Amino acid sequence: MDLGLKGKNALIIASSQGLGKAVAAELVKEGANVMLTSRSEDTLRDVQAELELLGDGRVTYYPCDITKPEDIKALVSETRKRLGTINILLNNAGGPPSGVFDDFDDEAWQQAFELNLLSYIRVIREVLPDLRKHGGRIVNVASISVKMPMTNLILSNTFRNGIVGLSKSLAEELGPDNILVNVAAPGTIGTGRIEQLNRDNAEKKGVSVEEVEKETTAKIPLGRMGRPEEFGKAVAFLLSDANTYITGSTLLVDGGMAKVIS
Repeated sequence: MDLGLKGKNALIIASSQGLGKAVAAELVKEGANVMLTSRSEDTLRDVQAELELLGDGRVTYYPCDITKPEDIKALVSETRKRLGTINILLNNAGGPPSGVFDDFDDEAWQQAFELNLLSYIRVIREVLPDLRKHGGRIVNVASISVKMPMTNLILSNTFRNGIVGLSKSLAEELGPDNILVNVAAPGTIGTGRIEQLNRDNAEKKGVSVEEVEKETTAKIPLGRMGRPEEFGKAVAFLLSDANTYITGSTLLVDGGMAKVIS
C-alpha cells in the first residue's frame, strides 16, 4: 500500500527515543521529511544520523522543552523554515511519574498537566495555520490507561484522558478543514519508559523486575511486549494519506491487553 507520505512534512514531538523515534523512522522510510525534537541536542544529532540511512526523507532536528511555550513557537517556526508547510503532527511526551494520590502535591499535578496535556494544546495551536491550508493529520499519543486505568499511575490516568477529550473535540471542529485527529494508545511497548515503570513496580512490591515483567506479559493475549516499530507502523498509517476516513478515534496498540469494548 502506498501511504502517500513521500514529500510530506512532519513534526514529531519527543522523537529522540522510544515511541516518537519509532514513528519518525517509519515516516522517513516512506519518504516523509521529519523534524525531530527533544531536550537533548546530542541525542537528536545521533538519531538524525541513524534515521537518514532509512529512506529518502529529509531528517532535521531542533531542541525544544515542550513545557515552555516560547520553545514551542521557536520549534514550529524553525520547522517551517527548514521543511516548508507542516502536513503532519505527532504529539508525544514522556510519561509523568508513577505513584498514587497521596504521593503528589500541587506542583507535581501542575507539572504533569503542562507536560502531558497543555504541551499538546500549545503545539496544535501553533501548527494549525499550516494544516488548515491543505488539510493534514494529527495523532496524539496517550496510553492504554485511557481505556483501562493503571494502578500506581494516577497522573497518567488523569491527563491521558484529557488528550482523548481534546482529540475527539478537535476531530469535529477541524473535520471541515480536512484535518484528521486521532489518538494512539500504546500498551506495554518495549521502551525505556516501560523499563522504568517495571523497576518502580518491582521496588514497590518487593519483587524482582523479572517477576513484574512476567506478570505483565501474562496479561497480554499475544504473550509478549510490543516492539516500538510495531507502534510506529500503526501510527504511520493514521498520519498518512492512506487514512482518509478515520478521525476522532482512539487506536489501542496493546496486543489485546485492554479487556474493553472499544
